[in-house]
Amino acid sequence: MGSIAADAPLAPAELVFRSKLPDIEIPTHLTLQDYCFERLPDHSARACLIDGATGAALTYGEVDALSRRCAAGLRRLGVGKGDVVMALLRNCPEFAFVFLGAARLGAATTTANPFYTPHEIHRQATAAGAKVIVTEACAVDKVRAFAAERGIPVVSVDEGVDDGCLPFVDTLLGEDGDGGERFVDEAVDPDDVVALPYSSGTTGLPKGVMLTHRSLVTSVAQQVDGENPNLHFSSTDVLLCVLPLFHIYSLNSVLLAGLRAGCAIVIMRKFDHGALVDLVRAHGVTVAPFVPPIVVEIAKSARVTSADLASIRLVMSGAAPMGKELQDAFMAKIPNAVLGQGYGMTEAGPVLAMCLAFAKEPFEVKSGSCGTVVRNAELKIVDPDTGASLGRNLPGEICIRGKQIMKGYLNDPEATKNTIDKDGWLHTGDIGYVDDDDEIFIVDRLKEIIKYKGFQVPPAELEALLITHPEIKDAAVVSMQDELAGEVPVAFVVRTEGSEISENEIKQFVAKEVVFYKRICKVFFADSIPKSPSGKILRKDLRAKLAAGIPGSDTTQSKN
Repeated sequence: MGSIAADAPLAPAELVFRSKLPDIEIPTHLTLQDYCFERLPDHSARACLIDGATGAALTYGEVDALSRRCAAGLRRLGVGKGDVVMALLRNCPEFAFVFLGAARLGAATTTANPFYTPHEIHRQATAAGAKVIVTEACAVDKVRAFAAERGIPVVSVDEGVDDGCLPFVDTLLGEDGDGGERFVDEAVDPDDVVALPYSSGTTGLPKGVMLTHRSLVTSVAQQVDGENPNLHFSSTDVLLCVLPLFHIYSLNSVLLAGLRAGCAIVIMRKFDHGALVDLVRAHGVTVAPFVPPIVVEIAKSARVTSADLASIRLVMSGAAPMGKELQDAFMAKIPNAVLGQGYGMTEAGPVLAMCLAFAKEPFEVKSGSCGTVVRNAELKIVDPDTGASLGRNLPGEICIRGKQIMKGYLNDPEATKNTIDKDGWLHTGDIGYVDDDDEIFIVDRLKEIIKYKGFQVPPAELEALLITHPEIKDAAVVSMQDELAGEVPVAFVVRTEGSEISENEIKQFVAKEVVFYKRICKVFFADSIPKSPSGKILRKDLRAKLAAGIPGSDTTQSKN
């Protein structure tokens, strides 16, 4: 065997970052529902879900029983192990019954925004292979014909909806089991999929993210378990659930983490200043998970005072970055609370990092930091061009590894391979660095996704739609900075020869097919779209034109 020459350079060691908190034992042998209700004997009579609209409260024992009844009802509709249920719902107690009920069957829940257009809903339901759709009155018409053609039962949580719709209570909560027998959970493997949210990842169209029982048990435990939990929830806490449960941030870090910790969870169907203040005061809310757009509205509202929010001790912010000026303005309204940011990605399970000011024994944190990597996980920073591991204070692509990350993308091994490498590292597409105190700072994004108030807007989806118009030859969509939304989608469009299609006509064409936050904010007409030799759109070039304030010599300002 040959020897290495004395002067040969050695390969640099891979620098892996870990949490400041020690690893813990995580019961990944448990199903997600057994993990969440493991302490049920201690919490059975305690308030679990509080409907903000009605004030009705359900105890932990009642929520456990209702989820079993929902599982039995789903089974009667033909749902079994490995199947998928679509929850097309805003925040409501029924969301929890459906999610937990499907989990008990060994089925998965794919979550979707009920304000999606029919086109968006049908595409996701088809891709996920939904066997049942559970929805509400506002979305029934969007799925009725589609479901009837495919023989998919549609269940509505609202009363008075008929014409092919099944009532939720009679259909899914009728009996606890079959023939009077108490429902018994299906045998589930930790690697069975339990949640199937859709995400565009770093690029492309929305894809089904396969999160398993093991993934979500690990992710929740990384946050709320251990002697010094990273996210210190206790059974005396009251959590405000205003962020949509169809988004993985709220599903994971509010509903599931709250259930595990034995908290009371106050469910708000939608954000409203007055209703939020009323609920905080009425229920003594102690933990408020927000996103920056809600923080902006509260900070700027003359209607919300520090007295209104005095009971809140923790404010969690995620889904999009928040700057120091906004933090300071908000903290003037909520002086009794600790405010901190987290960092996540649906594919990562979803939490990668969390502010240690939330811990039971808190650490000091720096402004602008999104915390340190969660326990029982590894993080590294790599050069996006070479893949080489980078040291502290050097920006590069953030990569995460651990049992919390997704199993992969549904029916898309190529996209999975492009996201999770052979060594198990998930590549986030975000650019950041780790400082000397192990705190993570996000500075840029490799991935193409646009974040409108925390919602994902995939450019590829809008581009695919735009080029279906007979008067559009080519198109590219990029983000433009916006004070309230964070980012908004704008389009660069190449007209077909002889076309005089206007900006307004293009906006209306897109608006008919997509949910409000995916609508095109501005259109720039161009002679061509800049592309690489391989045909990839050079979005950096287009974003640079926007940042410079001039679309460019080959691009003319939009015309109405």
